Amino acid sequence: MKYKYSKMKKVLKLLFTIFFLVLLPLPINAQERIESPNYRIQFPNLNSGAGIPTSTNYRLDSTIGQSVAGRFTSAGYIARAGFQYIHSIIPFSFSISDIQKNFGVLTPGTPSTSSSTIIVSAGGAGGYSVKAYENNPLKTSDGSDTIIDTLCDTTCSETTAAAWTLGTKYGFGFNMDGDDVPADFTDTTYFRQFSDASSLESPATIMTSANVGTARTATITYKINVSSVQPAGIYQNKITFIAVPSY
Repeated sequence: MKYKYSKMKKVLKLLFTIFFLVLLPLPINAQERIESPNYRIQFPNLNSGAGIPTSTNYRLDSTIGQSVAGRFTSAGYIARAGFQYIHSIIPFSFSISDIQKNFGVLTPGTPSTSSSTIIVSAGGAGGYSVKAYENNPLKTSDGSDTIIDTLCDTTCSETTAAAWTLGTKYGFGFNMDGDDVPADFTDTTYFRQFSDASSLESPATIMTSANVGTARTATITYKINVSSVQPAGIYQNKITFIAVPSY
């Protein structure tokens, strides 16, 4: 009996020790950064890679090997996870020069042109695109007369450019030249129509790139040519540009 009691006492002591260890509150640590005199890593995730490593010559935002990436939403929060949501070192910007165009008095059979400069900077992982459309073809204020959208020398559309060099071909169109312009603008003699919102045409892409870039620059040239039978009047329309960054 003495042996059994001693053995039971040891078992009870062991159970008490285990029970005590389970209930004992332990400190919980969340590691915000790792640092030394030579480096600092914020929000480390060492089994893959994450954080903001820095040195004298560089600063790198990184996240590698994330298994769940994307944009997640619910009532009260939005979570953006993954490399595509790291802030860009190239903020998105878009500008266009000389946004009001006045072609003055037009001479039948003599084309009139005017140009603007478009500049885009984009640091998103998916690059950017710029689209454009007109509210309607050039019209007089009362809508009674219209300058048609050009068909170029043969035929062109809002998505396909063609040569427009003949003085006997009339209408309104545009050319693109410079960085990231569509390939159908073969040279500065190739023109398109603008997409016409009044005819439910979708905005057409006039600049696009899948790459990061700074100060991507293109020239848009507007061109009008009218015939001798075009009614006199003041013609106008509005061109809308839509610049879209991709992440």
